[in-house]
Amino acid sequence: MIELTLDMAERAAKAALAKAKALGTVMTASVVDESGRTVLVMRGDGAGFFSTVTSHAKAMAAANFRRPTSELGEMAQKGSAFWAAVPAALRGEILPSIGAVPIKKDGKCIGAIGCGGGTGEQDHECAAAGAAAIGGS
Repeated sequence: MIELTLDMAERAAKAALAKAKALGTVMTASVVDESGRTVLVMRGDGAGFFSTVTSHAKAMAAANFRRPTSELGEMAQKGSAFWAAVPAALRGEILPSIGAVPIKKDGKCIGAIGCGGGTGEQDHECAAAGAAAIGGS
């Protein structure tokens, strides 16, 4: 059963890009399902070429760890054997950097949205706006 549809992903990405415009920045929004599989990547006009990679890696992290990347970044900064091994084990597929949030439905993680192109705080605000647009948190 598909819980995160393409229509939902598009609404989330458009809401994230609208928030970026309101903040005066450009953004890329990536939406993934609960396993981190790409549903949609939407690169805003003028967004950096690498923002597609960073937004996706943030979304992957939020989906797989089921928490905002702002929390993951704090965990990674504390330093542990696990977080030290992550770059080698996952070869850049996840980025525990601020800017992504899980998308939840009835308390269950059905995916995540990650944003890249602004400051970390702007990326987070845009991701949160995207998740909120489809009833996620």
